[in-house]
Amino acid sequence: MKPAAWLAGTVLAGVIAWWAWPSQAVAPASVADAATRPHLALPMPSASAAASRPAGSPFTDVALRERLAQRELLQQRLERARVALDTYRAQTRYPHESRPIAEHPDQVQPFAPVRESLPLRFPGSKAAVPGVRIVTTQDRVFMSGDETVTVSVAAQDDAGNTLPLLITRAVAFDLPDPRQAAGRPQLALDFTGRDGVYRARLQPSQTVFADFAGTVRLQVMLNQEGRQGVVNFDIVYQPLVPADWGAIMERLADGSLDFMVGLNVRQAGRYVVDARVDDAQGRPFALVSFNEELGTGAQTARLRVFGKLLRDGAPAMPLKLRDLQGFLLLQDRFPDRAMLPRREGVVHRSGSYAAKSFSDAEWSSEERERYLAELGRDVSQLEGQLAPRP
Repeated sequence: MKPAAWLAGTVLAGVIAWWAWPSQAVAPASVADAATRPHLALPMPSASAAASRPAGSPFTDVALRERLAQRELLQQRLERARVALDTYRAQTRYPHESRPIAEHPDQVQPFAPVRESLPLRFPGSKAAVPGVRIVTTQDRVFMSGDETVTVSVAAQDDAGNTLPLLITRAVAFDLPDPRQAAGRPQLALDFTGRDGVYRARLQPSQTVFADFAGTVRLQVMLNQEGRQGVVNFDIVYQPLVPADWGAIMERLADGSLDFMVGLNVRQAGRYVVDARVDDAQGRPFALVSFNEELGTGAQTARLRVFGKLLRDGAPAMPLKLRDLQGFLLLQDRFPDRAMLPRREGVVHRSGSYAAKSFSDAEWSSEERERYLAELGRDVSQLEGQLAPRP
């Protein structure tokens, strides 16, 4: 065979293989599949086109496979589009400020102490003491005004048994560097121990940090039977208390239940307030929030339990509003918030309402309707591409 003929044959074989390979890789179905899978039925070639090709032509098989592959791809895209539409509709049927608390498990007990179990290690050392864990707790991170933080330290072995522990030094200082000339003097902390657990309290407003806004570090030096280590606790303190809590009332409005939380605002700005709602048996039900600008003087933060959420969840009445917290957002500053005093536990009990008192309508907003329309158009377009043609 001459080189030119051999090259032409090789190129032709390569072209045919290239044309057929993607369809076979994506959709290995045979022509017979179209008869057994009606939803994948495709327009067949015209009689004149079929007559011009011999029966069983590989070109006919390839064309059908390509169409089957294209239709299969469209089916998959349609299924994804439907899932996206249904998921978005379900996830946005309640407003942002009134959500099932099951979506926010970390918010069920917002005032629970922060607990950590750390290896015993000295600063700058990568090696940890084997078989020793330092267990710490800290009951708050953000603080304002006259609030007090309580921290604890204990040593345990890998099985959780308490080990002997000594605190050789404990101080509080401001970050980032207590050695700076502008830094405040270090403040000694007094730890008291009982049953192997050592605790200390710090009330910044009664110390050298009374006018300080920033991070205060509590550094504790440890000795566990001659093996040394250190643990740090950081708190973010802001002396400003921007508002006080007022009375709490309730009302039915727009098919929802609103808790109207009074505020006596001393500094205007954006306030963020949230609380938890439990049912009559104490089961956590909803997380409700408020995030709006408020002026000075007597103001109200509306915490809404959305009507459809009440209809869908059917909590036992009366409802309990608990663990109320809030802060003033301080933009472009650090700390970025000034806390209101915590209100722990149940702060208000609602009346009892029948389910029909609440609306079953989904939440609506311009943004939600726009996204639903866009996702719906995606579904409609794909359905149209897959619809049989006359």
